[in-house]
Amino acid sequence: MTLDQPRGAVLAEEGRLPPERVALVDLLDRLLAGGVVVSGDLVLSIADIDLVRISIRALIMSVRGADEE
Repeated sequence: MTLDQPRGAVLAEEGRLPPERVALVDLLDRLLAGGVVVSGDLVLSIADIDLVRISIRALIMSVRGADEE
């Protein structure tokens, strides 16, 4: 990778990125069409004693109404 060549162009040449640019709204549309699962755990502790534990699990996907014919 050279300084005059952006990193995205290098990744596209390697086949790791599509050669065209993708808008953020298009990316979100693709993700929501298939669904996204977000999960995580947050633990606050002092001296190896857990004080607060938060578990997050979420399924995010788009919902479409039935098409009228």
